[in-house]
Amino acid sequence: MSLAVSTPSPPTRLRLGLRAGLLIFVLLLSIMPVLNLLPVSHPLHVSDFLVSITGKWICYAILALSLDLAWGYAGILSLGHGAFFALGGYAMGMHLMRLIGPRGVYGHPVLPDFMVFLGYQELPWYWLGFDSFPFAMLMVVLVPGVLALVVGFLSFRSRITGVYLSILTQAMTFALMLAFFRNDMGLGGNNGFTDFKELLGFSLNTSGTRAGLFYASLIALVLSFLICQRLTRSKYGRVLTAIRDAESRVRFLGYDTTSHKLFAFVLSAMLAGVAGALYVPQVGIINPGEFSPANSIEAVIWVAVGGRGTLVGAVLGAFTVNGLKTWLTSAAPDLWLFLLGGLFVAVTLFLPKGLIGLMKGRGR
Repeated sequence: MSLAVSTPSPPTRLRLGLRAGLLIFVLLLSIMPVLNLLPVSHPLHVSDFLVSITGKWICYAILALSLDLAWGYAGILSLGHGAFFALGGYAMGMHLMRLIGPRGVYGHPVLPDFMVFLGYQELPWYWLGFDSFPFAMLMVVLVPGVLALVVGFLSFRSRITGVYLSILTQAMTFALMLAFFRNDMGLGGNNGFTDFKELLGFSLNTSGTRAGLFYASLIALVLSFLICQRLTRSKYGRVLTAIRDAESRVRFLGYDTTSHKLFAFVLSAMLAGVAGALYVPQVGIINPGEFSPANSIEAVIWVAVGGRGTLVGAVLGAFTVNGLKTWLTSAAPDLWLFLLGGLFVAVTLFLPKGLIGLMKGRGR
């Protein structure tokens, strides 16, 4: 009697390899702030710039995950996810501005500097409560979530799909960008918010606070990944992918496709808001430029390059494209936008399943 030893199939080996690679990647990221503490002359020293920009990329990876949940699994190609990201950033920015108090240029104990400059006599009602961190964090997820709920409900109920939905979401973010540029909105106009001082009592200019924000972003990325993974592997996730592939058939089988898509869209908007909130204190500024439709399109490119419908691919695409962008904007700044467009075209034509699809092809 012989004992047969079973070996994992190639797809299983690939999944295990991707999980192991992702775990190693997270561990490597987690030691970057520690390596930053080493002397500059040490060979393992990580510069302040690299820690700072990697923190930004982690926030972009959360945004890519949120978009992949909507586009890769529900088939909702949103060209407005940058709006949800920016709204979360503005909610955090409003909290940080309230914490400045009399330390501003004009020394007003309540009004931010730009309001004093514009002649405001009192704080607008929609600024009330933002001096509280829990309230601000609630707004970080609630404001993008409510906007996604309204837009998604009206769109999905009317069965607006495909390119028409993409145009609608892009129009939404463009309209918000124009609105936030107005000074009478009471949100800083074209200058936005900046000159932040502290968060939770910690100065934003210290290396310890920057490391704390880095780890907070990394934890948020891991939790976002686990939430999306749990959701997409459940029965709900299987129904969601069925809706993506053949919505009319799923509707014929008796499923409420509107509620399924709406839940995914709202959740993805909330995750994008969290990414924006973590992004702002690390970069030190938020302005209406974050609403630019180009930012939302760029996020779509991240997901496409990494591999639509694969959560690991979304993270991989965000880091790959932004790493390439950082290098090219210094090495060849005039060519970056052309290369970004060419990259998207090349991936669409030759790698429709992204980098993850390429790995699967080699794993056969």
